[in-house]
Amino acid sequence: MSSDLLPIFPLPNVVLFPNVFLPLHIFEPRYREMTADAIKSDRMIGMVLLRPGWQGDYEGRPPVFPVGCSGVITHVDKLDDGRYNIVLRGVERFRILEEDDRLSYRRALIDPLPEASCRGADLDAVRRQRAKLDALLAPSVERSLAALGNEPGGGELRIPPAMPDEDLVNALAQYLDFEPLEKQALLEQHNLRSRAESLVELLEMKILMAKTPGTSNVAH
Repeated sequence: MSSDLLPIFPLPNVVLFPNVFLPLHIFEPRYREMTADAIKSDRMIGMVLLRPGWQGDYEGRPPVFPVGCSGVITHVDKLDDGRYNIVLRGVERFRILEEDDRLSYRRALIDPLPEASCRGADLDAVRRQRAKLDALLAPSVERSLAALGNEPGGGELRIPPAMPDEDLVNALAQYLDFEPLEKQALLEQHNLRSRAESLVELLEMKILMAKTPGTSNVAH
């Protein structure tokens, strides 16, 4: 397999972010082949989100959003029937340039989209957004967050104070129970500042909707 082509795993409800872990159960034959090939190679897989309307051509190659995130397989458990349980760690965002259809699974030529370092005014802005996230996720809004479904059983979500800003923003973007299209929009933000600002706006909107009677609330 050409090292220039990244295996891509399209799903309708999963968005991966850099430096965030994602457990996956691999059961379709084509993606078992993809996993086996990745393990033999560099252990890299690109996660991409299927565009709406994918149901009519799922067995084929339905359209995907062009921006995804590569992940490295950090854990693999091959089951007796050939299925896999794996864990990916997000590595880097990418943009699909073109696809290759010579194998049973999809591969793509990609252009990496590295995150620019936050400095100066951007860093200050991210810190302000982090403070807002700390307030939004404080125990005083625990019930609202439980309504959002991000914590089964309604337990309190705590933010580790030593967690780097980028890791925090990306982890919340992936783990909070937003709609897949909302997560995709967060992934496509060009830098950490814009992603943090969009995350705060989205979370504020969700909490407000959860508190407003008669509102069709939240991510399902």
